[in-house]
Amino acid sequence: VQLQASGGGLVQAGGSLRLSCVASGFNFYSYAMGWFRQAPGKEREFVAHINWNGAREDYEDSVKGRFTISRDNAKSTVYLQMNSLKSEDTAVYYCARRTLELPHTIVEAYSNWGQGTLVTVSS
Repeated sequence: VQLQASGGGLVQAGGSLRLSCVASGFNFYSYAMGWFRQAPGKEREFVAHINWNGAREDYEDSVKGRFTISRDNAKSTVYLQMNSLKSEDTAVYYCARRTLELPHTIVEAYSNWGQGTLVTVSS
């Protein structure tokens, strides 16, 4: 199983970025996927979740209305569109495959993680 995240970078506050995560080694369409982030000195936190067919999404409160998670099962890719970025969004962003029947907001529900992509928002 491999998850390859990309799309991070340096952006000014108010700007946008789109993260991508390409999956391989498993039947992508069978699994829900999530995005998490980890800022320096902080624990990894939930950002967004999408079910297997893209019909249901969920977001952490601070990103609702600004971030959108989506997926393309034909391309085995999950995306995170991030708009109206704020300095507090600065973190390493990770995609993950949800494999356990636990709340999708906790890291323990996920068994496979990408390498992370750094997002830096300058104010």
